[in-house]
Amino acid sequence: MTQAPKAVHEIQDDLPGPRAELAGGAAVRLESGERLGPVHVAYQTWGTLNEARDNTVLICHALTGDQYAFGIHPVTGKTGWWESMVGPGKPIDTDRYYVICPNCLGGCMGTTGPAAVNPATGELYGTSFPIITIGDMVHVQAMLLDHLGIEKVMCVIGGSMGAMQVLDWVARYPDRVVSAVPIAGAARHSAQNIAFHEVGRQAIMADPNWCGGFYYREGKRPEKGLSVARMAAHITYLSEPALWRKFGRELQNRYMKSYEGFGADFQVESYLRHQGASFVERFDANAYLYITRAMDYFDLEADHGGDLAKAWQGTRARFLLTSFTSDWLFPTSESKEVVHALIRAGVNVSFVEIESDKGHDAFLLDEPDLFETTSGFLDSVARSLGF
Repeated sequence: MTQAPKAVHEIQDDLPGPRAELAGGAAVRLESGERLGPVHVAYQTWGTLNEARDNTVLICHALTGDQYAFGIHPVTGKTGWWESMVGPGKPIDTDRYYVICPNCLGGCMGTTGPAAVNPATGELYGTSFPIITIGDMVHVQAMLLDHLGIEKVMCVIGGSMGAMQVLDWVARYPDRVVSAVPIAGAARHSAQNIAFHEVGRQAIMADPNWCGGFYYREGKRPEKGLSVARMAAHITYLSEPALWRKFGRELQNRYMKSYEGFGADFQVESYLRHQGASFVERFDANAYLYITRAMDYFDLEADHGGDLAKAWQGTRARFLLTSFTSDWLFPTSESKEVVHALIRAGVNVSFVEIESDKGHDAFLLDEPDLFETTSGFLDSVARSLGF
């Protein structure tokens, strides 16, 4: 008999790579006022920290990402989610830079989240886990750098939710960042994006196997709800031209419509079902709830009295912002809003809008203009530091 694959929460302690306990196990104060501890952070590193300890590139991952940006993912067996950008000779050059990618707070690949053990009860947190924010994620990343003895990073870089973290990093720790590269992001989550997230959360919570968030103790998994959430979200990562080019109205393994109900007649239906089914193998449903809520709460303008420029006043960090013409999830207008605020704050900022029909996911795909622009920017920053 074939043994059922382990649930994500069952493999966290066995994942390869370092895992740090922060602040000696002391509790971390969250923006909500709650205290959480001990906090563990799972992370991956590549390259070598130089003698001056100033060649660090910190990668902040997106909603469905994790610390395995480069190399083989231990759960899926596939290459890392940013293999196109990270590695020897690539824009984030591991022969030149010391690259760190942590699993974010609330994640499910070894970092403390709802699928971790609550020391107060001895059981997994589930929905007793406190609400977290993008700022909490960044604060924990800063504590990880403290743990590693790294005072300042050459660059903080990330796309989508990763871009939110990048923007918050410079706002929160202006003296610890030499340069920042937010890609396909925004300074606040839009009403439309909050709406899409709510659809996904409702799908998860409507699954009878969710059990109010305590499905771990019941030996259940809300796979159907999480799969639907992933399917809905994945549509927003693509563009209509990309979907049409890849699938059009082509049928799935048949020459005519089946007229037999609601199976996957179309290739695009089969594709989305595959995306949903594969996602549940590597992601925890509660983690999805908490991380999407953190994104929804993100609003740097509101955090700085309604003036976005105040978020970065006084920083000496250099910025490179990138957007994509077909990205309707985080459109160019939202990147331009950040650019204008940075200019008003007197910050050194560059901006490029890349022509692409691949939608929001373009930052994860083969985009030569993204590679060239990012590589040139990082090279310029590195040269300014003398290496």
